[in-house]
Amino acid sequence: MSGDPSPSSNNGGLEQASVKVPSKDPKKKKDEDLSDEDLALKQQLELYVERVQDSDPGVQKLALESMRQEIRTSTSSMTSVPKPLKFIRPHYGTLKAFYETMADSDLKKYLADILSVLALTMSAEGERESLKYRLLGTEGDIGSWGHEYVRNLAGEIAQEFARRQQVEEAPIDDLMELVQQIVAFHMKHNAEPEAVDLLIEVEDLDMLVDQVDLTNYKRTCLYLTSAASYFPGPDDTLVLDIAYLIYHKFGEYASALRIALFQDNIQNVKQVFTSCDDLTQKKQFCYIMARHGVTLELDEEMVANEDDREALQEIINNAKLSEGYLTLARDIEVMEPKSPEDIYKVHLIDGRASAGASVDSARQNLAATFVNAFVNAGFGQDKLMTVPSESSSGGSAGSWLFKNKEHGKASAAASLGLIHLWDVDSGLAQIDKYLHSNDNNVIAGALLAVGIVTCGVKSDCDPALALLADYINKEDSSTRIGAIMGLGLAYAGSQNEQIRGHLSPILGDTKAPLDVIAFTAISLGLVFVGSCNEEVAQSIIFSLMDRSESELGEPLTRFLPLGLGLLYLGKQESVEATAEVSKTFHEKIRKYCDMTLLSLAYAGTGDVLKVQKLLGYCAQHLEKGETHQGPAVIGIALVAMAEELGLDMSIRSLEHLLQYGEQNIRRAVPLALGLLCISNPKVNVMDTLSRLSHDTDSEVAMSAIISLGLIGAGTNNARIAGMLRNLSSYYYKEANLLFCVRIAQGLVHLGKGLLTLGPYHSDRFLLSPTALAGIVTMLHACLDMKSIILAKYHYVLYFLVLAMQPRMLMTVDENLKPLTVPVRVGQAVDVVGQAGRPKTITGFQTHSTPVLLAAGDRAELATEKYIPLSPVLEGFVILKENPDYRDEQ
Repeated sequence: MSGDPSPSSNNGGLEQASVKVPSKDPKKKKDEDLSDEDLALKQQLELYVERVQDSDPGVQKLALESMRQEIRTSTSSMTSVPKPLKFIRPHYGTLKAFYETMADSDLKKYLADILSVLALTMSAEGERESLKYRLLGTEGDIGSWGHEYVRNLAGEIAQEFARRQQVEEAPIDDLMELVQQIVAFHMKHNAEPEAVDLLIEVEDLDMLVDQVDLTNYKRTCLYLTSAASYFPGPDDTLVLDIAYLIYHKFGEYASALRIALFQDNIQNVKQVFTSCDDLTQKKQFCYIMARHGVTLELDEEMVANEDDREALQEIINNAKLSEGYLTLARDIEVMEPKSPEDIYKVHLIDGRASAGASVDSARQNLAATFVNAFVNAGFGQDKLMTVPSESSSGGSAGSWLFKNKEHGKASAAASLGLIHLWDVDSGLAQIDKYLHSNDNNVIAGALLAVGIVTCGVKSDCDPALALLADYINKEDSSTRIGAIMGLGLAYAGSQNEQIRGHLSPILGDTKAPLDVIAFTAISLGLVFVGSCNEEVAQSIIFSLMDRSESELGEPLTRFLPLGLGLLYLGKQESVEATAEVSKTFHEKIRKYCDMTLLSLAYAGTGDVLKVQKLLGYCAQHLEKGETHQGPAVIGIALVAMAEELGLDMSIRSLEHLLQYGEQNIRRAVPLALGLLCISNPKVNVMDTLSRLSHDTDSEVAMSAIISLGLIGAGTNNARIAGMLRNLSSYYYKEANLLFCVRIAQGLVHLGKGLLTLGPYHSDRFLLSPTALAGIVTMLHACLDMKSIILAKYHYVLYFLVLAMQPRMLMTVDENLKPLTVPVRVGQAVDVVGQAGRPKTITGFQTHSTPVLLAAGDRAELATEKYIPLSPVLEGFVILKENPDYRDEQ
């Protein structure tokens, strides 16, 4: 070959020449990259574009028809620009110019349709040409141009709507017609979230109610309810109202009830009862309400038949809670009472701890009293307080009682109430003997026990009020506190006017000691939690104004603003009038009151602006003696606990506060973390608290230790239990810290692992106000451990009773008898807006009911034989037989 170079070189020369010639016209170069059919299509389209500009209407019409056909048939793929659009792009300007010259006719509208689709890829940012030509075009079906086109149109409508809103009197009817078409299209094609988003943009959610049907209402409502926590007010309430209407329209009453409870809308709750005719279904409503802690008197409209009404009222009153809880305990075989030693597990710790056992024994016995009460909560038997007198230990229960000093006896007697939690009859019988004691502390404890036993359980004969009313105005202040706190626990959330009559006068009594007044404010706050009751607010405000300057410095005074804040728990704007009044208080308490009111009013709303505001207060570096940053830190947790995203973000913000904050902020951070993850031990939070529990500042360490107990409350978490055992040997010489470790150990094993303190229930959707109130009160007391919990007011720990609930799923039949069925329990999965029917739980195991549910768990029935009457399987769930079920055999 090398011998004869010329042919190959010549050949090469030819090739070069052949390429060079057409290069004058770059367009043709591009054409050569196209396949034959693309080329044909391109020429075809260019011909149409020319023909459209023809003078003969017939030719025009044919060309438009053909163009339309080409575009429509190719709008299938989402990943690339469809070919016809790509080829007509260069002619967009030509067609637009020609459109302007055309006379009005059907053809002009036809062309507008096509320009509208071309604008999808061509129009400049912010021009909204697609929408402009859509409105000028024919009224045809928009869906036929494909999804992408409809989506783009929806976006442009939202922008146009916003623009027209700024212009006075701009009509929006033309837009609304389009919106209706688009929403109908989305609803038909399983894009409910997009339909909802568009309607929210154009502020016309009401249209949704007519557009949903049986196939998509559940998905639509699921999106509405989960998106509600991200909307600013007042949009969030509007969205939930629509969801309520849709559920109500389709007879999904249990879901409608959940929304009514979420909005705290008693009118809607009653409407759900009156609309539903099925008695069994109503029983299920009652279970949901009992778990939420709503006090509701059923009337004839809601339930016609009197016997039925009594049966339903009994469920709302939680009369059967104790029975169900003990059924669960027997099923899991944990009825055997446990002693504090079983919890401490001293034998697992290295040598030196045992030496500390003799130190400060009254303090150690007091700790044991609490541990014993927490662990055996609700079981009705234990090894310290309910031991029969002829037992081998020699003494009766009284012997343990008197191993406690003075005010310690009050907590010991009160622990009896916790051991008999929810079991009013046998509990009161056991407590009765202590009411006749001649030791005031024992009487105080017994009165508190009465309140604890009846906490969350209502009764027609009102035993708590009958027993406690006589003691409210006794001489001895500890007895008075016992009775007052007892009333607060027994009637929390009931908004009972009788209680107000009994307690309000104490607030105005100039002779009453400060501690009595402080506990009165809390009890009133609990009874009227979230009610925005003017009279109660007035009496607490006047009481605050009457305090002398020295009293305002007292640690217990913090309970007055707290009681005031509880009245507005979660009620957002309603607090503003009271917040204005609080600006007139003495400067010692003014800011504390401000923070407390703000944080409680927005508790559980997830309001980002409020979190920022509270963070702002925490960023200030203050002189010593300022106490208002504590409630601000707890407030961040209160507001942000509403949804998972905000929760994780606030955990990060709290980490920053630990690094930069002053001492009084660092003391509150562990408590805030404890509230965010209560009964839900997240590993990252556990590690942070474990680190803080060895902090050089003993107050930070104590807060961290208590919070370890809170995040592990009722979970029996082995890792936390191990940490606490190590801490108990680390702090064996420090009575105060050791006391905190013991309390935390008791909390981790709360109810032998059958109880939870989490205020959220029903798939983390509903927030029980009384439960949250109890937790917050306890946390505010922990802001000054040394003078409240470690002094003589340790019984504030019993405020946690308000949040204790069995973390169970108990299935019952239509006669409310326990029914064992297989259920799958697994990690809950968020399926909002996902296509098809995705699995709602992952990594499940199959158990037979009753079962325990951990935080973040969800259950579903593993059998087709029954239909649950509640949308969320938690607490008591009534199952009815499935009429379509056929046995395999």
